[in-house]
Formats: sequence, structure tokens, C-alpha cells
Amino acid sequence: MRAVIQRVSRARVLVGGDTVGEIGAGLLVLIGVAGDDGPADVAYVAGKVRELRVFEDDAGKMNRALADVAGSVLAVSQFTLYGDTRKGRRPSFDGAAPAETGRVLFDAVVAELRAAGVHVETGTYGAHMRVELVNDGPVTILVDSRKGF
Repeated sequence: MRAVIQRVSRARVLVGGDTVGEIGAGLLVLIGVAGDDGPADVAYVAGKVRELRVFEDDAGKMNRALADVAGSVLAVSQFTLYGDTRKGRRPSFDGAAPAETGRVLFDAVVAELRAAGVHVETGTYGAHMRVELVNDGPVTILVDSRKGF
């Protein structure tokens, strides 16, 4: 499982012109699910989202986690995080999970975050979405449950 985690001052997702998810300060998390991901990958990514210290403390150091700043999460499914561009110019998405598997594991990440007390908004799984954000910093972190980067 892969995630692109961006610290934001605000973010929202629109589907067909309607806002389906919106947060103030917190994290926009784009989540891609691989075909062989499972519960351990869900736990790893959810833990990183909860515990990453990417918010500034009083000294200006990135030393606070999401709960420390009462931040929210906007989680958006993003199968294109498994786009393989090593051959040719058109990405291959063979590494991405089938849609139903991806939905189950994406929903599991969201459920785990909510169970930990995190306010989570989402996009609409499988829909064409417009994501708007104000990246704060900018701060963007890549996470891979297989620790490939």
C-alpha cells in the first residue's frame, strides 16, 4: 500500500461539481492499494498517517502528530500510485488491486483512523474526482508499506 501524505491548511474533493469531502488543517492522504496488500499494510499506513510528526511545535520544528494539532484527514483513493512507467510512455496499472479489493482495504484504512478518533472525510471511491488543496509548507511525504522508498 502506498500513500502520498500532504500537510494542508485546507482541502476538498469534488465529484460532478459537488463537494463530497472537505477538511480544514490536517492531512490530505492519497491511498493506492496493491493487489497483494492485506491487514498488515492497512495497519502500517494508518499508523503512519496517525503518528507522522509533520506539524510544527512552538519552536518551529516538525514535531507534532495529527492528534497533537486536532487535525483532520481527507482520504482519497488513488490507484494511479501503482502506475509503472519503466517501459514505454503509458503507465501500466497491473500492480494495483482490483477495484473491489482496493475499496475494501481503502475503507479499512479509513475505519482504522476513525477508530483511533481521527476525523476523516473521503472522496468517492472509483469516481472521477477533483481534489483541491492548499499544501502547507509545502510538506509532502511518501509512504510505502513494503518500505520500497
